[in-house]
Amino acid sequence: MFATVTTALFTALLVVVVPALSYSTARSREIREVPRLVLYISAIFSQWLLTLLGLGVVWLVARDVFVKGFTAVPLTATVQWAASIALASLLALGMVIFLERRGLLPRESELVHLLIPETPREKLWSVLILAPTAAFCEEFLFRGYLLTQLNHWFHSMAWAWVLCSVAFGLAHSYQGWSGMIRAGLLGALLAYPVVQLGSLYPSMLAHWLIDAVALVWLGPWLMRNDPTAERRMLG
Repeated sequence: MFATVTTALFTALLVVVVPALSYSTARSREIREVPRLVLYISAIFSQWLLTLLGLGVVWLVARDVFVKGFTAVPLTATVQWAASIALASLLALGMVIFLERRGLLPRESELVHLLIPETPREKLWSVLILAPTAAFCEEFLFRGYLLTQLNHWFHSMAWAWVLCSVAFGLAHSYQGWSGMIRAGLLGALLAYPVVQLGSLYPSMLAHWLIDAVALVWLGPWLMRNDPTAERRMLG
């Protein structure tokens, strides 16, 4: 009974509370006045807090989830899987930016622009701390814990895969509808090596590569080449 209630509460936290907080953050005007490094630190702190809570839940009542998610995979295979997923994701993101510029897709939300690093210090933070935090924490929470827990409840990896990806998309509601859809599709792609190999390591590495390149290269490139970005942020 204790295990059932504990896992249900933590699952509800990931599926309901986290998206609600993300949506609430996006609607706050005050957050647009917060310095970028403070936003980074806040995101890092909240993700690690949630991850430590999740690790506690796993250790107490669902240790098998932890073991399955961290199955050892040869380094060569890990790198190959991660590179393939990262390349596919970044190519897709480039296509999205191309379509946005032509008005065929909604523009990125203002909050996404606020997270793009500008100074060398911010870029170091984003590559060495923010991106690795998101890679480890989000992969453990969504592709490690949630995917396995939903599969256990529904006895269907297909349904667990879909629902886990939807939850991951909703957790990025601060990015707007287009951002949520992209995050959901990315979550589905990142779950593929977990389902095939039983390991989170390729997905964690791919997640870090995607975030690092998007923050340090694609993001600034988008800002430099988008004449309306500064007006949207100031307006």
